[in-house]
Amino acid sequence: MIIVLMGYMASGKTSIGKKLAKKLNYNFLDLDDYIEEKENLSVSDVFKEKGEIYFRKQEAYYLGCLLKSEKKTVLSVGGGTPCYSGNMNIILKAENVKSLYLKASLQTLANKLLRKRAKRPLIAHIDTIERMTEFVGKHLFERVQFYNQAEIKVSIDDKAKDDVVEDIILELF
Repeated sequence: MIIVLMGYMASGKTSIGKKLAKKLNYNFLDLDDYIEEKENLSVSDVFKEKGEIYFRKQEAYYLGCLLKSEKKTVLSVGGGTPCYSGNMNIILKAENVKSLYLKASLQTLANKLLRKRAKRPLIAHIDTIERMTEFVGKHLFERVQFYNQAEIKVSIDDKAKDDVVEDIILELF
């Protein structure tokens, strides 16, 4: 089985995904890392040098390839992945794939992102909780309709990562 983790920036797709994979004895794969390896460029450089349309086409292509794997994998996808190129439909129709939305409140996401903004070029310039809340709120409004199509939804609010992993395992099995 392939478990596809989706959610907004800072929802824990990578950190929770790694813990989940270890607990289940699955492989862990981050789609952005995979794209960087295949393209020989960072995601931000792909955007800069080849444009977003190229990136989104490659993202859909690599996602489709990975979803055909027979390996037991936890796959973390980018926050925008489900929202473009019919990717959500590809995920939902793929055989032996479970889709999972790591759901967080607007306040949880804004607080986490404000603390971690230096590591994220897209939001590094946002310096107040009010501006961060507005930024995240606009994105979530656009994206939540895709995220909510996931087969499983697990809240991360006020939970330790290990507890979220346990919640996911209970939902999956």
